[in-house]
Amino acid sequence: MSAVKDKIVLAYSGGLDTSVILKWLINTYRADVIAYCCDVGQKEDLNAVKEKALRTGAVEAIIEDMREEFAENYIFPALRGNALYEGEYLLGTSTARPLIAKRQIEVAMEKGAKYVAHGATGKGNDQVRFELAYSAVNPNIKVIAPWREWTIHSRGELIEYAKDFGILVPVTKEKPYSSDRNLFHISYEGGILEDLKNAPDESMFEITSSPQKAPDMPESIEIGYENGNPVSLNGESMPPFEFIEKLNLIAGKNGIGRADIVETRITGMKSRGVYETPAGTVLNFAHRLLESITLTGEEIGLKDSLIPQYSKLLYDGNRFSPEFKAIQALIDSTQTSVVGAIGLKLYKGTMEVLYRKSDKSLYSKNMVTFEDDQGAYSQNDATGFIKLKSIRYKLMQKANKG
Repeated sequence: MSAVKDKIVLAYSGGLDTSVILKWLINTYRADVIAYCCDVGQKEDLNAVKEKALRTGAVEAIIEDMREEFAENYIFPALRGNALYEGEYLLGTSTARPLIAKRQIEVAMEKGAKYVAHGATGKGNDQVRFELAYSAVNPNIKVIAPWREWTIHSRGELIEYAKDFGILVPVTKEKPYSSDRNLFHISYEGGILEDLKNAPDESMFEITSSPQKAPDMPESIEIGYENGNPVSLNGESMPPFEFIEKLNLIAGKNGIGRADIVETRITGMKSRGVYETPAGTVLNFAHRLLESITLTGEEIGLKDSLIPQYSKLLYDGNRFSPEFKAIQALIDSTQTSVVGAIGLKLYKGTMEVLYRKSDKSLYSKNMVTFEDDQGAYSQNDATGFIKLKSIRYKLMQKANKG
């Protein structure tokens, strides 16, 4: 009677890394490998991914549609927080990894697996994001990180390993950069992009037009908000997943959403990434516009002071940490008044404000006008206010002279 094999649940995409890892886990650990693929909007033939996993040797391949969960509970909270890492990166990969890792652990627990595995390299961010999320859900799970164990040192060697075992992969030596796609964005890194002198090749982009090739006529849109969340596009209400998907098409067509960034990885090294985040770019812009009329200056200042820390917590994989939850709760407490609509004109990579409107707007034309405000504001009141604000300067001058 043969011994029962250990089970490993692998976060599987069907790409180069995880295709090779699946076979390597079988060969190295002599275990039953379950391939888990979380659909977060990567726009792939996931039936083919499932078939490929089984063909490569997985005892089971699980495909799970988590697109709505991703949009509502991961993308939208980040947008409410105006998350932007190092002032540029909209955190498309960072928002997806915690969800994938969480569900992977839950599947491992359901299947009685002792191990989980991922395809993140020992140089990158995703190893941290996956494993911190694993620990938050089940700290007793055992983790296999092949890139930190095996003797393979490059993607070129991965391609050779794949050839040796008859694994078809979507990467060639002629086009070795890798990409990661989900509902929120597409990222590109590695290969020709590692040389900072190389501009991204136009043929690389998938969901955005170049501004030069975008339509010659501008396109006007209206985004409706409730509680800080976008809920309608051009007057049509739609669920979060559908909203992001539709706005991706509109913004991408108009040349909006490209970014070429050199960012600081969790490990401290600098890394170049090229990103397409059309809907995210528009929504980050529109949300801040609506907050400008519905939040007090103090609320905006507090939120702005938290953005670097909030974004770094997301980037570093601390999505399930108590400090992240605390900041998210504070952010969400400000969003009940972020209600209304923003009108924008999209044109060849640019966004122009057409209007801002909200029933909870703090903007008062009568009070701010340079014309007759009909008693809405007494300008004489400013005298005492300025005297109080200037007391510290008078005290400083007196102390310095003393």
